[in-house]
Parts: sequence; structure tokens; C-alpha cells
Amino acid sequence: MIDYKKHILKNGLRVIVHTDKTTPMIAVNVAYDVGSRDENPQKTGFAHLFEHLMFGGSVNIPSYDTPLQNVGGDNNAFTTNDLTNYYLTLPSQNIETGLWLESDRMLGLAFSEKGLNVQRNVVIEEYKQRYLNQPYGDVYPLVKDLAYKVHPYRWPTIGKDISHIENATLDDVKDFFYRYYAPNNAVLTISGNIDSDEAFKLATKWFGSIPRQDVPMRNLPVEPKQIDYREKRVEREVPYPGVYLSFHMHDKLSPDYYVTDLISDILSNGQSSRMYRNLVIDSGLFGELDAYISGDNDPGLFTVAGKLINGVGIENAQKKIWAELDRITNERVNPVELQKVINKVEANLIYSEINYLNKAISLSAFELLGDVDLINKQGDFYRGVDSDKLRDVAQQIFRKENCSTLLYEKK
Repeated sequence: MIDYKKHILKNGLRVIVHTDKTTPMIAVNVAYDVGSRDENPQKTGFAHLFEHLMFGGSVNIPSYDTPLQNVGGDNNAFTTNDLTNYYLTLPSQNIETGLWLESDRMLGLAFSEKGLNVQRNVVIEEYKQRYLNQPYGDVYPLVKDLAYKVHPYRWPTIGKDISHIENATLDDVKDFFYRYYAPNNAVLTISGNIDSDEAFKLATKWFGSIPRQDVPMRNLPVEPKQIDYREKRVEREVPYPGVYLSFHMHDKLSPDYYVTDLISDILSNGQSSRMYRNLVIDSGLFGELDAYISGDNDPGLFTVAGKLINGVGIENAQKKIWAELDRITNERVNPVELQKVINKVEANLIYSEINYLNKAISLSAFELLGDVDLINKQGDFYRGVDSDKLRDVAQQIFRKENCSTLLYEKK
């Protein structure tokens, strides 16, 4: 059980505090309720671009890293489809340095053509390295574009097309910042060696005067139910052929989300999992094989991804994957096998809750999802899954007409 207290400032900033006296450190986490799903389809990659721009100096602080490093702090950030998250850690006695830094860049960035050019080039190089200049780099964009037709999950967080970042103007990024980077569109979580009353007092001191912004209400297109099987075949200069099967699944607020997560673990988590044992070890069809969920807030994807052993027919390998999916769809999972997977998930949850920074990040994410107390309910959701429920959800997901398949052939 993670204890926390929550307070909302007058400007709309949600503040969550978790006290952990076992560490001398503090984590300050600021999560903004904007991800790649909120972007204009003609101007994608902006949420990720800001992950870089936010470290280029703010209105009153030309260098973000220097004052933080001077007090023994460290920082980083990440962008997802659903949110953009910034975090720092530092000794608890220096917490005001962290709050000063985060509040000043929430107030406003030091926008300049020079700064934009620097970060634009960094993102362009990252795009090239991740998607254009490495084997299998375009798998993720191809899969998403195949599976989604209207929902903005159809492009990756770094952007749909590199030209969107190349052509980003100073006015474009200013507009994006003042639309989404606002106290009433953010969650500040403070976790570590601090009492809640002191944390709320300091949050008010440093963030309370930042003005609210007119944040647009999210109104995303709903992805229509997939009613036909989709398949795309490409040839690339890669060492091994690949097979990628993606199925639409439930959103993160659905109890069935946790059922689907357990299905992915039964199929591929660890050397005793079904697909690893049957398709990698025993049959020798695949060198790598994994089943995973995308973890998105809106309905995401359940994907089976495998790299074949050279010489194995891609159609035969695909049939073997479907055989495993048919098995979990039509047969009840042995309760012992299910309990083993649940135990492993619970252990991972407990382990993740030990670290004060992990707790800060998770508290922010669940608050943005709509219910911060979900952080304490996850174990119950997993424990409540039985073999019948597992089979029911598998039958909903693993339908041919719900599948988008990418066949990635070796040139």
C-alpha cells in the first residue's frame, strides 16, 4: 500500500505527496497531460520535441542542469503516447532548488531560433538513428499505421514524418507550449524524505502564482472496430525475417487490461512461458519471440513479435503462432500456471514500489489516467483473474478479423 496525500492549488495544479523516511532523497516529478495523441496530424512529434526543449533554459534560468548538479541532483524525461514526464532527484535538504527549476520552466521557456535549431537537429538525428539507420527500425511505425486508421496512436511519439520537425517554427512550438504546459494540465508529485504539510507549502510557494491556461478539451477520434484481417509484407536488409501480429485490446481503465497483461506473460514471459518453450526451444522456429501489450491509456495493441531462424518459412512460423493463440483461446489455463504468473506480477509490483522515484512517476501517471488510487488496486485486479476470465478475454482479442500482421522478409 502506497500512502499519499493530494491537494489542488488554486491554479489547478494537482500536487501529490508520498512521504518516505527511509531515504535521504527527494523525487520531484512533473507530468503534463499531453502526449503524441494530442498532436495535429500535420504537425506530429511536438510532445517529444518538448522533452528536449524543456532542458534548453527557461525565462529566469539560462541553464537547467548546472544549478541542479551543483546541489547533487540528477534529472531526465520521457514522452509517451499519453503524457510527457519530467523528473529529478536530489538530497531532500535541497528540494527548493528542484521546485525552483521546475516551476520556472512551467512558467515559460527561453524560446529562441537558436535553441529551437539545436533541439530540432537533435531530434532529427534521433529519428534517423532509431527508425532509418538500424535494422527493423521501421517495424513500429509500420505496425501502428497498419493497425490504426483514425486514432492518433497511428504515429510514433517521435513523429509521423521527419519533415514535421524539420519545418517546426518558433510560433508552432510557442503555441504548443502555452496550450498544454500549464499548471491546470499537470501533476506535481513529490516523493521521499519530506512531510506532506511542508511539501504542500513549498509547492504553493513555487507554483501557486503560475497562471492557468486555456487548455483545450481532449476530443480524440475513436478507432472503429476492426472487422477485417490486415496484412502487409515488406522486404528489408535485415539478418532475420520477422513476423508481427497486433490485436486491438482494452483501454487502461478496463479490468480486462490486466487480464490481457497476464495473457502476454503466460505466452512469453520467461524461459518457461509457452511460446518460448514451444516455438523457440522445442521447435527451433524463432531466435526471438515476445508477446507484449502497448500499455496505452486508450485502447492499445497486443503484439506478438518474432524473429525467425534463417531458412524457416514465414508462413509456417505464422501458423505456429496462431496455434498458440488458438490454444489459449479455446482451452482453460491450468490454475497453477496462472497463479505462477500472478505471483511474478505481484512480486514485480512490490519491487517497483520500493524506489521513491518509481512511486512518484506512477502516482503522477495514475492521476492523469483519472484515478490515482489505482496504484493500490493493481494487485487486486491481477489476483481477481481466473482461468475462465482469461479465456473469455483471449476469445475477444485473438480473432482473425482483429489482427494486423506485418511480414518482414529478409531481402
